Amino acid sequence: MSPISTRNLTSLPNAAAVRELLRSMAMLDAILCPEWDYRYYSFDAHWSDGEEMASMRDGEGDEFFAVFNKQGCFFKGFVHDCPAAAAGIDPLEHYRGLPAEYAYCIDEAAFSASEVTFCLWRGYQEPAWHHSSVTVPDDEDPDGSEYLLLPFDGLPETYQEWAEEYFEVAVPLHAVKAIYERQRLTDELIAVLNPELRLKHLRDDVREINYPV
Repeated sequence: MSPISTRNLTSLPNAAAVRELLRSMAMLDAILCPEWDYRYYSFDAHWSDGEEMASMRDGEGDEFFAVFNKQGCFFKGFVHDCPAAAAGIDPLEHYRGLPAEYAYCIDEAAFSASEVTFCLWRGYQEPAWHHSSVTVPDDEDPDGSEYLLLPFDGLPETYQEWAEEYFEVAVPLHAVKAIYERQRLTDELIAVLNPELRLKHLRDDVREINYPV
């Protein structure tokens, strides 16, 4: 099966599923890494009235932002060393065709809108994802979407493999599966992933992510 990318979006889950996947990955990061600055994934369920926001920053210049509003999802990705970043493409080209209900995201300073190598959007009731028809170099993963969208295969094994390498700890697969299934967060489940933490230490993160407890 071809990896998920702007060249193949058929395997990317729908907007609601992407939202819950990002919520789970942010909760896992919060458990595995109490220091916020060293986490990859974050999720703010109270970003603004009627909106939730998720993001990823890898500390090396690559990032994505996803906004979930009443209509659906806006997703903006940036990979600093991909061919599209070096091609000098006008950032506005990446947003061509963006529906009006997401247009305000281009002006959101927190999203670094000028730093973009691909952009996606999908309404909750729509059957497929959309992206602009901007021309990018004919290269392997030209816009970085294959790299950034890899975790969206929805497989707990994908997160487990990445987390064990990044955090340099053993990450039990059954615990990752439990968070991916959004099972209720308990002291016992937390201790499997991080023996030094309990639910009381994660109250602020749980509230921000809006994960069930």
